[in-house]
Amino acid sequence: MSSEAEDLRAEILRLTARYAELAHAQPPFNPARSPVPVSGKLYGAPEMVNLVDSALEFWLTTGRFNDTFEARLAATLESRYALTVNSGSSANLLALTALTSPSLGPEALKPGDEVITCATGFPTTVNPILQNGLVPVFVDVSLPTYNIDIAAMAAAVTPRTRAIMLAHTLGNPFDLDAVMALARQHGLRVVEDCCDALGARYDGQAVGGFGEIGTLSFYPAHHITTGEGGAVFTKSSTYKRILESLRDWGRDCWCPPGNDNTCKKRFGWQLGGLPEGYDHKYIYSHLGYNLKMTDLQAAIGVSQLDRLDGFIASRRRNFAALRAGLQAFEEFLILPEATAKAEPSWFGFPLTVRPGAPFTRDALVAHLHQARIATRYLFGGNLVHQPYMRGQNFRICGATPNADLVMTSTFWIGVYPALGPAHIAHVLDSFAGFLTQAGR
Repeated sequence: MSSEAEDLRAEILRLTARYAELAHAQPPFNPARSPVPVSGKLYGAPEMVNLVDSALEFWLTTGRFNDTFEARLAATLESRYALTVNSGSSANLLALTALTSPSLGPEALKPGDEVITCATGFPTTVNPILQNGLVPVFVDVSLPTYNIDIAAMAAAVTPRTRAIMLAHTLGNPFDLDAVMALARQHGLRVVEDCCDALGARYDGQAVGGFGEIGTLSFYPAHHITTGEGGAVFTKSSTYKRILESLRDWGRDCWCPPGNDNTCKKRFGWQLGGLPEGYDHKYIYSHLGYNLKMTDLQAAIGVSQLDRLDGFIASRRRNFAALRAGLQAFEEFLILPEATAKAEPSWFGFPLTVRPGAPFTRDALVAHLHQARIATRYLFGGNLVHQPYMRGQNFRICGATPNADLVMTSTFWIGVYPALGPAHIAHVLDSFAGFLTQAGR
């Protein structure tokens, strides 16, 4: 690159940073008219500079920024490997599908095998089970952690049970001691959906590294963002190779983009029914897709990782302030609690209106919305009642009274880092106004 081009690039990036400071500055909070979002992206000049820097290179597909992002992600997650993908949903699909890989031989999950999961949560924790012809076994949720009921999970095991796939709900780790003990007892594989839990720890260890594979989402609502995007991570070289193949069209070749003959025998393979010497770059060992992230997205992610520790601290601080402020209303509300041994990286603040309270969840939510405070239900509620589950092959283990309560009475509010003390004070004032009146 010429010196003139280098100078122009430096000037473009300097101006990009200045533009970000002027055009994307956050306005001050005004309780009379400002919204309190439930989640959102928090970014600034570093993200925009990296994005423009990547655009000027015009590499577009995975490149140097993605290499850096994957390496730093693996270190952050205390994992050996991290592979970026185009969404958290794709990450979950790859993670579960990897357990069905023919390369695992008799250990591979097969159609009809059962996978234990929680009845409450987000559909894409469950959908990969169905898409692979496996049978999700739904188990009730436990309050106030909003994670799987451990006793009910143990009762769900049958001779057909082969795996467990669970999310760490709203950043609160599930009981990994109990889950991993059950997995060891019955020879089950475990997939940890960490899409809402980046930075959470259990017994001092980063979540996602207890089971075979962990997953992340970088959608704008999550702990860090790349716009669209996600990742799978594992400590196993076997699973890393399978995940990479599934993500990269299903190919057997492991050459990175722009490179050839990493194996030093590109035309020396004989696999499947192909003739000996068939080009290894065009041999496919899995039914895969192109689910890669672009370097433009990874460039944003690299800058977002620089903020991660501060993001997590802000989420925990907001969570603590909300819990302290709402403790006086436990007569009406079930307040969330962290799982024993867990250090949550809170994604949201879940609340359940107690049965018998003199108001409904919907009435409280309507009041909050009038005060411009956004809310969300706990994703799909009891998933077995979702329209798309009609006609699907699944099993319910026992009664699910808590999942039904979540469906009718649970919601959550935001704790994300852009919310400061003024936002939290407005939220608590709005709750107090409604709940004090309701208690009269």
